[in-house]
Amino acid sequence: MKTLFDKIWDAHVVSSVENGPTQLYIDRHFCHEVTSPQAFNGLRARGLKVFRPEKTTITADHNTPTMDQDKPVKDPISKNQLDTLSKNANDFGISLFYPLGHQKNGVVHIIGPENGFTQPGMTIVCGDSHTSTHGAFGAIAFGIGTSEVEMVLATQCILQTRPKTMRITFNGNLGEGVTAKDLALYMISKLTTGGATGYFVEYAGEAIRNMSMEERMTLCNLSIEMGARGGLVAPDETTFAYVKGREFAPKGEAWDKALAYWKTLKTDEGAKFDKELVFDAADIKPMITYGTNPGMGMSIDGTIPTLEQIDEAGRISFQKSMDYMGFAPGEKVEGKAIDYVFLGSCTNGRIEDFRAFANFVKGKKKADNVIAWLVPGSHMVADQIKTEGLDKILTDAGFQLRQPGCSACLAMNDDKVPAGKYAVSTSNRNFEGRQGPGARTILAGPLVAAAAAVTGKITDPRYFN
Repeated sequence: MKTLFDKIWDAHVVSSVENGPTQLYIDRHFCHEVTSPQAFNGLRARGLKVFRPEKTTITADHNTPTMDQDKPVKDPISKNQLDTLSKNANDFGISLFYPLGHQKNGVVHIIGPENGFTQPGMTIVCGDSHTSTHGAFGAIAFGIGTSEVEMVLATQCILQTRPKTMRITFNGNLGEGVTAKDLALYMISKLTTGGATGYFVEYAGEAIRNMSMEERMTLCNLSIEMGARGGLVAPDETTFAYVKGREFAPKGEAWDKALAYWKTLKTDEGAKFDKELVFDAADIKPMITYGTNPGMGMSIDGTIPTLEQIDEAGRISFQKSMDYMGFAPGEKVEGKAIDYVFLGSCTNGRIEDFRAFANFVKGKKKADNVIAWLVPGSHMVADQIKTEGLDKILTDAGFQLRQPGCSACLAMNDDKVPAGKYAVSTSNRNFEGRQGPGARTILAGPLVAAAAAVTGKITDPRYFN
């Protein structure tokens, strides 16, 4: 009896060392401009070629501006990163390259699935923490470091220690106004940022099976934020329907063969996990974070813990977090004024996120005190927004769509939140300075972000009409 993780891992083992690492074959390697330059330079220094260039997909996303993409990039560091990426893709013969301005360009963990590169049963890596996004398809997907990027480019393999396995089951259904992002933030608040360290997590239960693929991607995306090596969901009819017909998905007989294999990718009855956790989806409310790591989360109507409720060993760092955020232990965050709203990132930059946001703000107006950055995760998402008329709804409500990119998820481009300002963000990390030096990030889902955007304060979307 095997778990889903075991089946995929074992099918990709090239060799293994007793009490040592496993040499694992990698089916798909994604690259972007930040973690790849040194890896390509390493290949040059050693006189090596990319072993299987057709297995590598490259996009520009972290440093891309989200306005005026048809004009020269102003920031010299960003321009150098983007130019270097283009040179490396061309020098090493990687044809699956989507630079700034390309119709397939976008955030790496969004363009992979939407183009059909991401498929069940694969091993997938990228020099990016949130590679676990692709686990939503029933794949082993995880982030790697720059030296490992070089290893994969050179050999299409990677050395890895086999992680332990964990299953987290969510029984029942999510309530009205509660999203996959809320479920993920709830889970991280329970496990903390280190609660799944050393594990690869399989998500199961009725609440997970009822999720769309985009919701599953949001959930798996955040696996790393509780310390997990990655997270995955067993593929099912929802998965197959999403993948079928996409450009790089199998076709004809190849599809039939792949589908037959994909249907075997589920945990066997009686298979043992190293750890199991169970939650009731009905207990989850819209969530927000109040501190400086994703584990510092609570329901939107909750109260920040008091110092007495924090373990003595963690009180100094907790108080430091409160000082940075401008909050006090024991107070509520609901109702507090905010300055920025960010909808986007590899966590919540897909079409369903924009549908939810647009549906909420339809007929309302953006609050005057709020600056909103609405950033589609790819050009395909941006086109779909326009096709569905969501852009008109957003414009009528006083919002402006920006162009695709990682944007305000991290301070590597022009979209930086000023020091001391509060940003309700649908991204994945709220560390000090993550969205700009001194920026104060409150992580939330698209509905909480929409409610904040129209009220100018932290607002429960369930009770606002």
